[in-house]
Amino acid sequence: MAHYLIFLGSTRTSRPPSPARLGERVAKACERLLSSLPHTTAEIIDPLTLNLSDPFKPHFAYAKADAPSDLAELADKISDADGYVMVSPEYNHSISPALSHLLNHFGASLFAFKPSAIVTYSMGQWGGVRASVAMRSFLSELGCLPVSAMVHIPKSQEALNEDGHFAEDQERWERYVGRTLGQLMWWAEAAANYKSHVDPTKVSPAFKTTPSQRNAPGSKNS
Repeated sequence: MAHYLIFLGSTRTSRPPSPARLGERVAKACERLLSSLPHTTAEIIDPLTLNLSDPFKPHFAYAKADAPSDLAELADKISDADGYVMVSPEYNHSISPALSHLLNHFGASLFAFKPSAIVTYSMGQWGGVRASVAMRSFLSELGCLPVSAMVHIPKSQEALNEDGHFAEDQERWERYVGRTLGQLMWWAEAAANYKSHVDPTKVSPAFKTTPSQRNAPGSKNS
């Protein structure tokens, strides 16, 4: 049984002009489509259900026994998941700050060697496509490499109902989204199968002491 986490990249609940939490509709659509497939489960991770209080302190900065329970529980879910769907609106042509803030609470080792899928949306005609450009580099650095196919949903307030079903052309929309989710599942299964033969942490050990471990030989402070 493969399990996927769908990260909802919005904490906005206000209106107008947009209906409250358009991202929730998008996340529900992804959850519904993934969960409809054989041997597959999916779960939405909603930042509004977490206590991401200031000052910022990521999960890995706590002693293991002292981490807040909600962060510790989510860290375990991230580690156990086979892949991730990242749902984001577009803020200033970039990734949602709510999504980046949530993901920054967890170390890359939890996400590493597993795939992710980029899903963006907007009320306008571009569907958040410019946010996806920034998300590619962000997710690659996090270690959950994004698959090549992406989902962009323009005019999402019209495209999706509150229950995550497409209002019109449902078959076409589901084929479009399914192409991306299909790539995600293919890479997730391939990664899981290969891990049973080769431990990725042996091939590429994690940096565990100082940031200077990233430096090339001969670099300053190496």
